[in-house]
Amino acid sequence: MEQVITKSKQLFEVAKEKIPGGVNSPVRAFGSVGGCPRFMEEAKGSKIYDVDGNEYIDYVCSWGPGILGHAREEVIEAVKEACGKGLTFGAPTKKEVELADLITEIMPAMEMVRLVSSGTEAVMSAIRVARGYTKRDMIIKFKGCYHGHSDGLLVKAGSAALTTAVPDSAGVPASYTSNTLVANYNDEQSVADLFANYQDKIAAIVVEPVAANMGLVLPKEGFLQFLRDITKENGALLIFDEVITGFRLGVGGATAHYGITPDLITLGKIVGGGMPIGAYGGRKDVMSVVSPLGGVYQAGTLSGNPIATTAGIETLRILKNNPEIYTLLEEKTKVLAKAAKEALGDKVCVNQIGSLMSIFFTKENVVDYATAMTADTSEYARFFNYLLERGIYTAPAQFEAMFVSDAHTKEDLEKTCDLIAAYK
Repeated sequence: MEQVITKSKQLFEVAKEKIPGGVNSPVRAFGSVGGCPRFMEEAKGSKIYDVDGNEYIDYVCSWGPGILGHAREEVIEAVKEACGKGLTFGAPTKKEVELADLITEIMPAMEMVRLVSSGTEAVMSAIRVARGYTKRDMIIKFKGCYHGHSDGLLVKAGSAALTTAVPDSAGVPASYTSNTLVANYNDEQSVADLFANYQDKIAAIVVEPVAANMGLVLPKEGFLQFLRDITKENGALLIFDEVITGFRLGVGGATAHYGITPDLITLGKIVGGGMPIGAYGGRKDVMSVVSPLGGVYQAGTLSGNPIATTAGIETLRILKNNPEIYTLLEEKTKVLAKAAKEALGDKVCVNQIGSLMSIFFTKENVVDYATAMTADTSEYARFFNYLLERGIYTAPAQFEAMFVSDAHTKEDLEKTCDLIAAYK
């Protein structure tokens, strides 16, 4: 039966008159998959519902924070109570301290932490800290890794930047990116060459320890350790952007999973339990350069607001106290990955780790930006729309990851696997 999306179409037309492209984040426009974006009205557990009443099994999970599923009762009740006491004060609260204490307990590498309001802000601030601490200007990032939309990092960026018309961003002066060096993910030599040429000028390497914004790309064995070693050897800092992997790959994130300790870590997504929040932190001596202790200025009126911190505290407590969630998440995701491999065969490359996975429509083994770019985006668009029209909501872009939640049921997985198996 054909899906009715009359209200979504009407809203999209109105939105395009008032909001650039009709959306407040580019990937939502369905630009790379075609069709009309679904305007969502509510969500519960593993399901999300649009304004026309269509139900979808949700594998976007708000791009990661829905690790427990939507509208988890404990989180919602705690947020309701917090709202009753006021939304924001612009002053310190006990909740800020509780969340910071919880983060540093779970992720010991973050000896000191500063709360902000988004992942973009967290990474932007961490880089400023690295530059202030080392008194150097240059940073290394990796082609296809996305670290938010701050000016200096929109160079060969991933995420929606890979499927929009402009590969980098207009409006960013060349001078803003002149200190950003670009290496190839999983290519140690490309990093070594940059250090050979700019040895005493590089403040830090910033990396997604598991790349998830050119689709999911895992680090090859030894790559993260190489980054740790070369930064130490050259007096630079290592920044792990764990906005996606933090508390998603495991309770201790990629840092714990791979046993590599960076100097700074950035967090977002799950740390706010679905509310807007981010955090950055790391070694105490490095973080001590942040104002008011040191000369690196960073501020935010809504940083650590009591509503977002409440949602984060409740979410992290559940994850910390129920580590078996991660075992179940990986088992569920492996079911989906196996189904995709068996049904689609050599038409696809399926990358999976923990509760993250990507289906690339390419015969290549996707290990970096170049191999990710071999994916057939038009075939992915056809696959996406096939699933969407049958009640499965996946990422509306080839170069994004799928997310599995604690709320996904056996029935959800079976329906999804059956539909993948029937795709022609």
